[in-house]
Amino acid sequence: MDAAYSIAEQDAGYILTENLQDTSMRAAYSVAGWKPKKDMHAQALEWWYWDWETAYSPEESGFLYGITGYNLTFYQWSDENNFVIDQRGFNAFIIGEANSFLKKNDPRLLLNTMVKSVAYTPQGVTVTFDNGGCIEAEHAIATFSVGVLQNDIVEFKPKLPRWKQEAIAQFQMGTYTKVFLQFNETFWDVDTQYFLYADENTRGYYPVWQSLSGPGFHEGSNIIFATVVGRESYRIEEQPDEVTKAECLAVLRAMFPDKHIPEPTAFMYPRWSTEEWAFGSYSNWPVGMTLEKHQNLRANVDRLWFAGEATSAQYYGFLQGAWFEGRDVAQRVAGLLNGPDKKVQCNNKTSIDCGTMLQYDVLHGTTFIDEFNIQNGWPVSSFLTYGYDE
Repeated sequence: MDAAYSIAEQDAGYILTENLQDTSMRAAYSVAGWKPKKDMHAQALEWWYWDWETAYSPEESGFLYGITGYNLTFYQWSDENNFVIDQRGFNAFIIGEANSFLKKNDPRLLLNTMVKSVAYTPQGVTVTFDNGGCIEAEHAIATFSVGVLQNDIVEFKPKLPRWKQEAIAQFQMGTYTKVFLQFNETFWDVDTQYFLYADENTRGYYPVWQSLSGPGFHEGSNIIFATVVGRESYRIEEQPDEVTKAECLAVLRAMFPDKHIPEPTAFMYPRWSTEEWAFGSYSNWPVGMTLEKHQNLRANVDRLWFAGEATSAQYYGFLQGAWFEGRDVAQRVAGLLNGPDKKVQCNNKTSIDCGTMLQYDVLHGTTFIDEFNIQNGWPVSSFLTYGYDE
């Protein structure tokens, strides 16, 4: 698997530099010599390599941008994923940022408020809520998830142009579900963080288990959790907890046949695919999506702007994607408010013109090398490797 992935990485670089047609990750793996077929152990390993990050299978994922997205994140910052155990919660940094400019009980922050419609014109934007209230502004930045945009939860007036709708419809919103079980003892090896399970019939059936009882996590907590994605996420998020719990216990008993596996003392998992403000966990780059078409996902419509992890061509699906895209659009809007001829700094190094972002009425089937630029949301070289620990 390592060898095949290395070959695929080199092939992706060749496609990028030579402006060749992209393909699926499955086709790329196959050409590189990786063909797991009915070998369920190999399928579990492949899930560990690919599905676990993207929340989609290799068949459903674009090759070139799947490789570049992974490399640009892990080669710049880290070669490992860490489970966040900060007891303040993952949103601690958001609260810290908000405290720098919002007052206590600031009326500008509207919590538990559902957006019903967004009306936009060349002169401004009006946002209407389901309680009848509204806000008018010169500009507005929409950070709805791709899942919300795809499910028509918010009405846009007028309807978004066809080039925008097509980009929204093609991009993918993945679902990633962690299923947590707590027991009265740790019956698994406390020094092992990950366990892989290969079901004999179904690929991706509770395939990865992670212990939180080990060093550096919640030592002595007796917590272990499984991760499922995609179709398996949709399946278990639609069924009762008791059914999912029974499935998990059956898998654990198959994994540890010489152990007595009791009923858990606590059990829970989220249901991101059913949340109307999310409809999923994070985005993925699909087969056939070019950089031009993704730019249509990013581009503003009059004074309505779009941001979020999905609008990041380089870091879609990751927290830093949402951070950089939000900052970029906010800087553009600030520049326009300060004067139409202003330039702003993007990613602290490149000046960009404020105003309408690039959008493509005519799309090409491939992406030219000179299109990998800041105007199309590609400020960092695809071939950087700093920060990667060999």
